[in-house]
Amino acid sequence: MSKEEAIAKLIQVFRQYGYEGTTLTKLSEATGLGKASLYHYFPGGKAEMAATVLEYANSWFETTVLKPLKADTQPEERIKAMSQKINEFYNQGQETCLWAVLSVGEAHDLFNNQIQNILIIWIDTLTQVLIEAGIEAQQARQRSEDAIIQVQGALILARVLNNNASFQRTLARLPKILLGN
Repeated sequence: MSKEEAIAKLIQVFRQYGYEGTTLTKLSEATGLGKASLYHYFPGGKAEMAATVLEYANSWFETTVLKPLKADTQPEERIKAMSQKINEFYNQGQETCLWAVLSVGEAHDLFNNQIQNILIIWIDTLTQVLIEAGIEAQQARQRSEDAIIQVQGALILARVLNNNASFQRTLARLPKILLGN
């Protein structure tokens, strides 16, 4: 198994169990790699695995979810494209937010800067789109923050209720909420 394939499997373990609930045994079982092989790829152990998973997810988010916001299209089209990519990123609302599970407990101290940075990039990028749409800067920033709150809240609701309808509804309404249409 390649390191990239291992990372994809590690993401699922951290999403399911969080940082503190993830054990080397669970990581080994998920990847099919022995503990020695995991340490070969990740000499820093679980902390390095989680950091690598977070780096991979953040990079994927930037290049896949945020990229449409930088396109040379109308703001509404960019926001719709972002919403579609968010839907993919969270598997139609069925996946737990990796940032959420890696922002509590011991993981908070380890990964807060990485999580904070990607969220700021998301807010800033979305804010710029709204400014380009003619929305005043402070209002654009507040709407961007509120949109992320709604997405994250809908993810929690979808997971707890085992029903992704609220997540889908939130994503569908996101362009109108952000642009005030």
